[in-house]
Amino acid sequence: MREQFQAGSAKRERDYARDFEYLVLTVSPVESLREARQRVTEHAEYGKWELTRTVIYIGGVRRYWLRRKVMRVARTA
Repeated sequence: MREQFQAGSAKRERDYARDFEYLVLTVSPVESLREARQRVTEHAEYGKWELTRTVIYIGGVRRYWLRRKVMRVARTA
């Protein structure tokens, strides 16, 4: 399983696109669906990620997009 971290695209004009960061999980066809589901669940529970999109490609490769809100802290002093 391969994990690829992506920040929100600055090219998008909408404000909500910059409020999220993305994590893309790529699962090979050799790995079981149970393992992939467990990995996505762990990211959701412990990393505050939410599942945005799932694609199954020809050949059995599965790709999951997860996102979470970017926490911006305002400076107080």
